[in-house]
This record gives sequence, C-alpha cells and structure tokens, in this order.
Amino acid sequence: MFQQDLKGLLAYSTISHLGLITTLLSLGSPLATVAAIFHMVNHATFKASLFMAAGIIDHETGTRDMRRLSGLYRYLPVTGTLAMVASAAMAGVPLLNGFLSKEMFFAEAVETHADSILDRILPYVATLAGAFSVAYSLRFIHTVFFGPKPVDLPKPSPHEPSRWMRFPIEFLVVVCLIVGIVPSFSIGPFLHTAVVSVLGPATPQYSLAIWHGINTPLIMSVLALLGGAIFYVALGKYLSRCDDGPPVFRRLKGQRIFERILVEVSWHWARVAERRLGTRKLQPQLRWVVATGFLAGLLPLYLAGFETRAFAFSGVDPVFAGLWLIGICLAIGTAYLAKYHRLASLIMLGGVGLIVCISFLWLSAPDLAITQLLVEIVTTVLILLGLRWLPKRTELVDEQITLAARFRRFRDLALAVACGIGMTFISYAVMTTPVPDAIANYFLQNAYVQGGGHNVVNVILVDFRGFDTLGEITVLGVVALTVFALLRRFRPAAEAMAMPEQQRIQNRFDEERPDRSAGDTVRDYLLVPSVIMQWLFPVIITFAVYIFMRGHDLPGGGFSAGLTLSIAFLLQYLAGGTRWAEDRIRILPVRWMGAGMIISTLTGIGAWLLGYPFLTSHFQYAELPLIGKVPMASALLFDLGVFLLVVGSTVLILVALAHQSIRINRMRAAEADKAKES
Repeated sequence: MFQQDLKGLLAYSTISHLGLITTLLSLGSPLATVAAIFHMVNHATFKASLFMAAGIIDHETGTRDMRRLSGLYRYLPVTGTLAMVASAAMAGVPLLNGFLSKEMFFAEAVETHADSILDRILPYVATLAGAFSVAYSLRFIHTVFFGPKPVDLPKPSPHEPSRWMRFPIEFLVVVCLIVGIVPSFSIGPFLHTAVVSVLGPATPQYSLAIWHGINTPLIMSVLALLGGAIFYVALGKYLSRCDDGPPVFRRLKGQRIFERILVEVSWHWARVAERRLGTRKLQPQLRWVVATGFLAGLLPLYLAGFETRAFAFSGVDPVFAGLWLIGICLAIGTAYLAKYHRLASLIMLGGVGLIVCISFLWLSAPDLAITQLLVEIVTTVLILLGLRWLPKRTELVDEQITLAARFRRFRDLALAVACGIGMTFISYAVMTTPVPDAIANYFLQNAYVQGGGHNVVNVILVDFRGFDTLGEITVLGVVALTVFALLRRFRPAAEAMAMPEQQRIQNRFDEERPDRSAGDTVRDYLLVPSVIMQWLFPVIITFAVYIFMRGHDLPGGGFSAGLTLSIAFLLQYLAGGTRWAEDRIRILPVRWMGAGMIISTLTGIGAWLLGYPFLTSHFQYAELPLIGKVPMASALLFDLGVFLLVVGSTVLILVALAHQSIRINRMRAAEADKAKES
C-alpha cells in the first residue's frame, strides 16, 4: 500500500497473491487445491501484463516513481486501457479471470475445515485481504493514468510504444477477458489436466460457471470491492505523499527487520559459531556429520519408546563368523595404520571391501557383490595413484599433542562403534520384522511383467527407480568433473618434485634385491608383467560387453560393465605409465560422459513422445538372424547411458592423475635441460 516504486507495488502484490495461494493449499481441501491452481494461472496472466505495462511506462517516461507519474492516459491511452483491465482482474472485478479464482477462495474460506480460531476468522481476513487488493489496484491505475499532466519527467514527451512492444500485453489481457467470460471452454480443459496431475483420483467435482446465484462468496466479493474503493478514496492523498507509511509501519518494515536480523546472524552469531565450531579440516566436519546422523536416528526411536526384542539366534556359521572377524580386524588395522603407513592402510581397506563382497555373495546378493568388487578395484587403484602426491606424515613428539591425538582417535573409535551398533540394530529389525505387504513383493511380481527382466535389482535401477538412477549418474558426473578440476589446479609437495617416483622405486628395489641380474629393473619383477596387462585389454572389453548385455536378466548391468571397462583402462595406464597416457589421452572422457547423459535423458523423453510418463520403459522380443528371439527393452538404452557415464567419469579422474605425472615429468625435463645448458 505504501510503495512508491511502480514495480515495487507489483512485486509486493505478488507476495500477497502467493500468500493467498499458500493459504488455499493449507486448507487441505481438494476444492481449495483447485482454486490455488486456478489462481496461480490467473495471477501469472494479469501480473505478467502489469509488469510489462510498468516496463513500458518506465521506458516512455524514464521513471517508475509514482509520485512523479500522473495523467499518462492522455499520452498512453492504449497501454492505459490494457493496464486498467489487468488491474481490474487483479482486484477481482466480475467478467475477468481474477474474479473467478478469488470467488472460489472466498467459498473455501467460509467452509468449516476444523474447529479453530484460524478457521473462524478466515472469511473476515480473506475479505479484508481482497479489499486491500482492490485498494492497491485502484492506486496503480488512478495515480499513474489520471490526474494532472506530469511535470519534470526524465523523458518529457511520452508516447505509445511500438506495436510489437505492446502485443504481449494485448494478448494476455485478451486471455484475462476470455477466461473471465467463458472459463469452461477456454481454461477448463487445461485446468482439469493440471488438477488431475496434482490430485489424481481425489479430483473433486467443480464448476467454472460465472454465476452461482447470490451467496456468501458473492457478498464477500462485493464487500471487498466496495471496501477497497472506500479505503483508497479515504487515504488516496496520504498514500501519494508518504514515503514508507506511518511511523509504526516504518518501524515494522519487513526490509528493515530482515536487514537487522541478517546483521545480527551473519555478524555476531556466525562469528561465534565460526570461532567455536569452524575448521578447514575434513575430519572434524565428517565427525559432526556422522554424530548428527547418529542422533537423528536415535532420537525418534527413543521418543517412540523403542525396545529391543530378544535375539533369537538360529545358529552362526563358523566360516561366516570367521570372515567377519577378519573384516573387523582389517577395519581396525586400517584406522590404526592410517597414521603411520598409508599404503598398508589402503591395502587393509581393500581387504575390508573384499570381506563385504564375500558377505553379499554369502547372503545371495550377486549383483551387489559384483558391484562391490569392481568399485573396490577401481577406487583402490585410483587412490593408490594419488597417494604419491600427498605430503609426508610428521611424527608427533610433543607429549601434549600426542595425548590430544590419542583422545581424538578414542573419540572417533567410540563414535564409529556407536554408529555401527546402531546400524546393526536397524538391520536386525529390518530383517527379522515380518512385513505382510512388503514392497519387495511388488517388485518380484512385476519385474518381468512390467520391466521385461528377470534380474529384479537391475529392473529396479533402470525402470522402477530410473529417475533415481538418472540423478545418481548426474551426481557421479559432477563429482568426476570436480575431481578433475581440483587435480588440474593441484600442486604437489616439494618432496614429490625432488626425485622421479620411478627412480625412487628403482633405488629401493636395488637395495632390497642385491642378488638381481645386471640390467634388471623393477618392472621385470612385477607380479603381472605389463605385456599381460596389455593383452588383457580386449579380453576385459569382451567381458564388459558380456556383463552389460546380461544385466537385465542376470547379475550385471550398465554400472558394473562401466566399471569393468574402466579397469581395462586402469591396467593400460599401470602397464604403460605416462607414455601411454600421453599417447592415449585422446580417449576424451568428457564426451563419453556427455553421451551417457544425453542417451539416458533421451530414453526418458522418448516415453513422453509416446504419451507415457518420463522414463517409462517398453520391452518386446526381437527376432535376430542366427540367434533367434532376443528380449529387447528400452531400459537397455538407459543402461547404455549409465555405462558410458561411468566409464567417462572413471577415465576422467585417471586422466587428471596422469596429467599430474606428465606435467611433472616435463618440468623435470625442462629443469634438466637448463642444468645442461648452464
């Protein structure tokens, strides 16, 4: 009501109408939801035309200050007429679209939804809000287009804009009129589609008729129109003079309150929190994340009075228990050795992953076992290639620092044990609680009928939860690009530049193998010779294709096949080193990633073209020469996108690591050349 900027008035009125829509949705009534959707469409129509009219006024006069604007109708008659119609729609004048949705709002406001003071006062508040809407609509029209001629304008001779600058407003105003006069024929089918998409089977019967007789909503509309007109006539002159409203409004101005809160939070509270909790180290941040997750899982169980039932063991297989005992020892060894020997810690961590893989196999989850094994191989090799660039560990000699470090490690151990026990209880409850209507039964019954595959896990990933998988591969691509960007900007520690890594390995090999033959190098004693690694390349490619093609019916799929092919590239790099990377850097992994995202997305869009929801799959049997009937599913294309993106992401990280070695080798070569010249 007290805005002097033309677009400021419209922007704050937008907030008012969004509040109206939110109030409708909060009523919990299907008819209120219909009204909210309808008013959202109507508001977009008349408010867009008003904003464009404000733009024309600003363009022709050079200002949006309503204290300097008046009498523009004699200069902009067409624009003024269009703005009047749009403002009338915003005010809820009959025979315009805004009247229909506001009358639906009034109708829902008088309905009794719950016995509370909010529901009892809602009709009066709704009428008052409608009156304010009429008042600021009148102020917009009367202040800008009527009254004396404007003086001292930045552009002293305003005139109508060009035809095409005014055409969007004309189109939208015509829409306001058509929807207001014949709503059932104009907006009815579109509104029904939108309502059904939101409410589904709960869609109620509703009427878009203009006249429903003399009823309470009509009386509320008339009162809002009369009250808003009286309010503006009484306070119009004051509104044109005031800057920010009465003194009490200036003290309660939303922008001022927001800025004070922002200063208090960002300057005082944030600095206190930064001093107490802020750190650039990763480990304390992870500690807070894990601890918060533990409390978030424990608190609801505690408030619900969760009680653990008696454990009824049916027997423990000694072999399985032995495997887990080995895994526990390896996990403890990983944490302990991380301080002293990163390579040994990484090897033990890989052992933990292998035990988990065997556990999946033991519990009849071959898909998880294959994925776990492949992920373990890829991540272990990539981390291993990155270990050489980490700074050396420094020994803790100060007794106080040692005590602090011991306390930190004990605290981390206690947190890990607590979270592990919590996950154990959750897993035990899930696996032992009988669920008659478990969702697993739905997947088992419909995996082949609706997805065309016998491998339920793969059908879930590429069909039932395909949108989930699309989001996950998107995150994977973003992570790969981020790792690549960070490694490209990374500068290794000084000790990594002092001596080539291969030379250090060779020197240590010479010390440990004094009985070696003359001329032997460390590569001659590798467990897997490099020539065998190169020969394995076509074999692994064939195996990756096999894993990919069988995934819809047997353990495998695009993700597993992508990891398998990534291992082939990793082996080539391990065998050829930086020379292979320099020769084969034309793999262009980013294009693989882009192709994977495009194929996966287009597979989902293809369902739209056939009238089905996004990522709806289709399958049928195809007759191939010499092979016979082969099951073909559109999900196979989606899986192909997953395959390409996984390969591209893994190779992109490998390329980033290889670039580090290539760059450092070139720097060493340049330094050697300078030394020779000097």
